[in-house]
Order: sequence, then C-alpha cells, then structure tokens
Amino acid sequence: MKVLLLKDPKDKDSGPDPYVKELGLYGFEATSIPVLSFEFISLESLFEKLSHPECYGGLVFTSPRALEAIKICLKENSKNEAWLKSLKQRWNTKPAYVVGKATASLVEEIGLIPQGDKSGNAEKLAEYICSREKPDSSALLFPCGALKREVLPTALREKGIPLESLTVYQTTQHADLQQALSRYFSQQGIPASVVFFSPSGVKFCLQHIQKLSGDFINHIKFAAIGPTTADAMEAAGIPVCCTAESPTPQDLAAGIQKALRPRNC
Repeated sequence: MKVLLLKDPKDKDSGPDPYVKELGLYGFEATSIPVLSFEFISLESLFEKLSHPECYGGLVFTSPRALEAIKICLKENSKNEAWLKSLKQRWNTKPAYVVGKATASLVEEIGLIPQGDKSGNAEKLAEYICSREKPDSSALLFPCGALKREVLPTALREKGIPLESLTVYQTTQHADLQQALSRYFSQQGIPASVVFFSPSGVKFCLQHIQKLSGDFINHIKFAAIGPTTADAMEAAGIPVCCTAESPTPQDLAAGIQKALRPRNC
C-alpha cells in the first residue's frame, strides 16, 4: 500500500528518510513531496540578540527552521568565530528548550544542550517551561516563524514568564507543489494514506488532493503528525484517522498501520 508524506524528503546524502524507512518496515511504499518553502528574514537582528546572552534567561525553539536561521548566520566567518569563541559557552549556561527530537538534534549541531525534547508539541513544551522557569525572570528568546501559533506565548504569559519573540522566517507554498502532486497521482494512483505534517500543509495541499482524488477521496485514510496538524485537518473538514502519539517515524508508522486495518474510521 502506498503512503503519501506531505513533507520535504530527507537529503539523500545523509541517508534514507527515516519516515520512508520506518513505513517500509510495515510494508508500506512511502513517497515524500515537498510542500513548503521558507524565506529567512531579520537575520542581522537575530544575531544581534544572540550576541547578548546576558539579556536573556534562555532560548525556545519550536521549529527546525529557527535553527536553520541561526546556522545561516553562523556561515559568516566573523559570526561563527564569535559563536565558537564565547557565545556558545555563555548560552550553554542557560536552557535551550525544544519541542521535539528533530529540533533537538539541530540545537546540538550548533553546540547547545537541548531540554524538553520529549514534549512533542507546543502545549506540553509550555508546561515543561512553566515548571522550570520563575515569573518575572529574564525573557526567553524565541526565534520563530510568521505563522507561529499563540499557544506557547499565551501559556507563558499567563504564568508571568517573559518571552521575546523574533520572526526569522516566512512560510510559502513550494513552487513545484501542484505539479508534484499531479505527477504522483497520475503515476502512482490514489494512495492508501496521506500524511499532513503541518497546518500549512493542509492549507496548501487539500484543494489539490481533493481535485486529484475525485470520488475516491473517501478511500484515503488521512493522518496527522501531531495534534496541531490534526486540529487544522478537522477544521478543514478532513476525517483524521490517525494522529501520531509523538512526532516520530516509529509512532507515525504504528498509527498508520493501525488506521489501515479494517473497520477503522
């Protein structure tokens, strides 16, 4: 059975895509199609803030893209030198809160130690941060996207924990999305399952998938990588057959296996 993953394929140079590999262990033939493009902004402002760790109580990351923004900054020799010489060590005296394992691995790549990576979503990460931070302490620096949800900022604000957000990327539809979807459906037919990885993916893909599937759309089991994406799917009128217990290849594959058994949904 075929599974369509609405996400960027992993770079082939770094090995097989973990989602494709894990689904393959269950006998599924998975294909990834890139849905989103990202434009990085305010990078000078970002590094200016990173240059003053004394002004902040720590860092918060809810997206791998925020780490990509930092890595772009560090490509400049002078900034990388400053980071390696002192900034990295100074930030490592403060917490770097992350929402999941993918973000945690990127935090480690820039030399920081992630905390909270088992949270899995913004709600649980907010609970974790609130259990460890004191009200009215120094603000946490939160590099984020233009489409960020307000769950985490609201939860921290209600507990009196200051958070300084900085928008460092904007999300747009991938230029080849419509063509890639059309090519997939014409070559491989209707997939047994389609997995959404973000609310933006729902926004950009749903109309195309409905058109390409036609009357067969009711045969597709739709899955979500997490509760935020599931909420967006339900709001768009998509029946959610499976939400991964945590945003990992293992939990997603197990959930799809269960969803595709008879009498589900």
